Amino acid sequence: MDVVKQLVESRPDFFSAQNAGLSVHLERAVRINDFIHMSYGSSNAYMVVTNAGRVIINTGMGYEAPVHKKLFDAVCPGPTPFIVLTQGHVDHVGGVRHFREPGTQLIAQRTNGACQRDDGRIKTIRIAQAYIWFKETIDQSVKLAAQQPELFTPDVPTPDITFDDHHRFALGGLEFEILSTPGGETIDSCVVWLPRQRILFSGNCFGPLFPHFPNINTIRGDKYRFIEPYLDSLRRVRALEPEVLITGHFDPITGQGLIRQCLDRLEAAVDYVHRETLDGMNAGTDIWTLMREVQLPPELYVGQGYGKVSWAVRTIWESYMGWFKAQATSELYPTQPTDVYKDLVGLAGIAAVIQRGNDKLLAGDPETALLLAEAALASDQANRSALQLSLDAHRALLARSRAINFWETGWLRFQIGKLEAVLSQR
Repeated sequence: MDVVKQLVESRPDFFSAQNAGLSVHLERAVRINDFIHMSYGSSNAYMVVTNAGRVIINTGMGYEAPVHKKLFDAVCPGPTPFIVLTQGHVDHVGGVRHFREPGTQLIAQRTNGACQRDDGRIKTIRIAQAYIWFKETIDQSVKLAAQQPELFTPDVPTPDITFDDHHRFALGGLEFEILSTPGGETIDSCVVWLPRQRILFSGNCFGPLFPHFPNINTIRGDKYRFIEPYLDSLRRVRALEPEVLITGHFDPITGQGLIRQCLDRLEAAVDYVHRETLDGMNAGTDIWTLMREVQLPPELYVGQGYGKVSWAVRTIWESYMGWFKAQATSELYPTQPTDVYKDLVGLAGIAAVIQRGNDKLLAGDPETALLLAEAALASDQANRSALQLSLDAHRALLARSRAINFWETGWLRFQIGKLEAVLSQR
């Protein structure tokens, strides 16, 4: 029995987590054990209770934090000597001010401030692009902002304690170790380790889905992430031999053997894709062929619900080589192939282009059909047959994906909705 595959397929997908796992839908904190409680959110918040107060691990979005606090206060109202941030994304840091008390020490990896500043620089475009995937969450936050604007006061919390590699502290008889894992979603990623209990809070070190292939680059918008730091971080976590793994989303994973098998499989899968991509690059294979051909063998199966192997191949290639593919001189200039679509369609005739696209679609090639639809629409964006071809191609791509990858299916559904709306008006 492949226990890794069984675990992947037994856990809900990320759409379910976003739509059904928000803390605002719960009436009480989720009890993990006698001293750890969880509150569901965009990323989960956790409370570790000691006889000297509580430690809060991540605080959720600003508008979620009052709910997290209410649920946690019902179990242990404080004091709150420590808050730990496992990374600088807003769904971890946004609610700090709701938990911070006089005397609270906020702990984060040293580069946390730099990560928050990076997010601030692209805030406008990131929110606009993220709306494609997180429409319900953003709409909910906008509604709450109108009702309670104080919940949305910008908060860029400054840590009281920062560290480079590791930090230790104790509270009420519990020992805590915080370890830097810069191969996670951000370079300030860290994990929280309770050595006596062998419990690890991994945050989003492995992404929101475990065990799934890492999302080396998110199409939502973020800096590239790198394979070697990811593997180093994975090995650091594995060396701890945790018996309980508490991730940033979903319920904890228990069992030292199961966790070890998952981490072994992730390391082997990521290392395989890395090596295969590098070998192909050095053999002169182009990036697009590598995206098609590099695939995990069955024995290295992991989920691809958040990260995707073909996208990782492209990111690895570009991380080593940059954006210039050395395939065409036109890559060096802002005028791109899409700029001549209209001219080419004019020469061939839009009807012929659409017919060829439909032929490709019938032949089981929705990717080429989509390119032909895009060319036709560049010539006439109101052409109903071209719009229908584009819609059919998107639907075929969605059916092919079998709703596996959160980002791909989210984008396809968004485009399908737009095309259906346009066609319904014609």
